[in-house]
Amino acid sequence: MESLIFSPNRNKRLNLSILYACIFFLFIGNANLNAKVLKEEVGNTPMDQEQIAPSDKRPNFIIIFCDNLGYGDIEPFGSKVIRTPALNRMAQEGRKFTHFLVTAGVCTPSRASIMTGCYSQRVGMHVNPRDGLVLRPISPYGLNPEEVTIAEVLKGVGYITGLIGKWHLGDQPEFLPNNQGFDYFYGIPYSDDMTQEVGLRIGTKFNGSNWPPLPVMENTKVVRAGVDRNLLTKDFTEKALEFITQNQNEPFFLYLPHAMPGSTTEPFASEAFKGKSKGGPWGDSVEELDWSVGQIMDKLEELGIEKNTVVVFTSDNGAPMTDDPTSTVRGTNLPLTGRGYTTAEGAFRVPTIFWWPGTVPAGTVSEEMATTMDFLPTFAQLSGAKVPHDRIIDGKNILPLILGDKGAETPYDVFYYYYMDQLQAIRAGQWKLFLPLKEFVVHPYFKPGEDNQPLLFNVVNDISSSHNMAAEKPEIVKRLSELAEIAKNDLGNNGQPGVNQRSPGKMANPVPVLMR
Repeated sequence: MESLIFSPNRNKRLNLSILYACIFFLFIGNANLNAKVLKEEVGNTPMDQEQIAPSDKRPNFIIIFCDNLGYGDIEPFGSKVIRTPALNRMAQEGRKFTHFLVTAGVCTPSRASIMTGCYSQRVGMHVNPRDGLVLRPISPYGLNPEEVTIAEVLKGVGYITGLIGKWHLGDQPEFLPNNQGFDYFYGIPYSDDMTQEVGLRIGTKFNGSNWPPLPVMENTKVVRAGVDRNLLTKDFTEKALEFITQNQNEPFFLYLPHAMPGSTTEPFASEAFKGKSKGGPWGDSVEELDWSVGQIMDKLEELGIEKNTVVVFTSDNGAPMTDDPTSTVRGTNLPLTGRGYTTAEGAFRVPTIFWWPGTVPAGTVSEEMATTMDFLPTFAQLSGAKVPHDRIIDGKNILPLILGDKGAETPYDVFYYYYMDQLQAIRAGQWKLFLPLKEFVVHPYFKPGEDNQPLLFNVVNDISSSHNMAAEKPEIVKRLSELAEIAKNDLGNNGQPGVNQRSPGKMANPVPVLMR
């Protein structure tokens, strides 16, 4: 190129024009490269934005989302105590994901990620000064209505959208499901353990003395207050069956976030299941959830729409567990290590099954990493909807993994494990690195005041995260530590905001959700 530009046989003006053109195209090429690198660092890839033309009959979508269900609490993932015949069938006819991750070990931030396709830190739902790590009744905070939810994405291409179950992303009117893309809402606005009795016990903390009786809402109206929690799973299931039946001739999206097994020391179940499981009250609750799954699959088959419906079963985070990891008193995450509410693998990796008869390969397993953030971009592709282009979306299109395409691999180069606003661990490929920390609120391994060094686990080959490989793999520790700095800059860390974080919703003068 130099000989062309500076040849003495060429006109000087022509030479300069060519030089300027070369510089321009080099600049554009470098800008595009930088943009691509930035997108990859913050979570978007070109594949995330690809769209396919919708088929003649777009599939329905159902997400069944349990509360605190552990990795080892159901038979397809190893339970020998709790009976789950419907989930056994779902796994035999569908596809298990053994490395499916949520983005937080607790309710609110995990649910924010399903709705937005983003890390909760991205959308400001990871912590707030009034509530801490999860929203409480009468909170001024909630999911910002300016966020684009999975319901809004699907509603935009003609889907009927329904939420039946536990919301927990804000109990004030502007934050409720009907203002977040859902045509129909029936359920509770926050956790079932946030009752009036609990509020009176805690008094002024979280404004507990003003908490109302636990409300069941239909759309924006409270239809029952002080509900019998033993009936929640049955009630939500019956409403879900009604929603499916009523909307069988239109494409629909049903989000069914159950309240069980939940956070109480003795979960709830209806009379048909109470006292029946060898796993005690926790097992009773899980076995009723299994019944619920069976009811939904049966209804889809009865209506003849099962081959056009994608059903996903998963959990918002791992089980709380007791000190005995084999106990079923508060669930178990075995063979993973650690309890819910932390950044342990047992808190973030959840039992997940995809069921789509005739499309998802039956009786198969994906060992590739995927996350709840991926529902939004994946369902968008299947429905012909558009992923928002005006903001960062962290989730990926995992359709090749769901379909079992030959050679399909995780679209994630890196995944972040945050506890509230603190980055504690990072995963790339088979490696998970716990960063050395001097201060922390909760940690699955470190203890205050100790010299906490990096912990590196091969979470594929060492499922119990028992063997620290940091000393043997210093180059991997170094690489993951460098990636962690990108996360901190992007999503923040320890009170320092990230450059790409967005704000939660906030309102003045919140009021209790009461019957009128």
